[in-house]
Amino acid sequence: MNPILLIVIMSIAAIAGDTVNYLIGAYIGPKVFERDSRFLKKEYFDRTNAFYEKYGGKTIILARFVPIVRTFAPFVAGVGKMNYRRFITFNVIGGILWVTIFIALGALFGNIPFVKNNFEIVTLGIVFISILPMIFEFVRARRHPKSPALPGGEVGDVS
Repeated sequence: MNPILLIVIMSIAAIAGDTVNYLIGAYIGPKVFERDSRFLKKEYFDRTNAFYEKYGGKTIILARFVPIVRTFAPFVAGVGKMNYRRFITFNVIGGILWVTIFIALGALFGNIPFVKNNFEIVTLGIVFISILPMIFEFVRARRHPKSPALPGGEVGDVS
């Protein structure tokens, strides 16, 4: 296989997939948040919008490298009304970077005998390593829960 052609085709697919996901979020998101429900509140929509204004670019790029998160990040960016021009810029950068890195790693490590002979174990190891940041964040959040809002609307740490 021609690695350059593979990078081009896979990058187009990755960018198109996240773009469609963003557009679905942008179309459905506002309608879902028209009425507050138990899980979907206008406040959550506003917070999501603020988050993507501040961290959206980094999130779109880094989410590609985290299973599960990569599925929801473009949708939430659409729901949060992240500026489309900004989204597509980071989507293209993240898509090309993600595809190029993994094709290069596949070419580099794919011919190592240990990898060939233990492909399932190597794959599970890669998935485990990629979800470690979420596990660490979950454990950290459970150890240091935030206290209720303080007078004046501030949120403080219990510790």
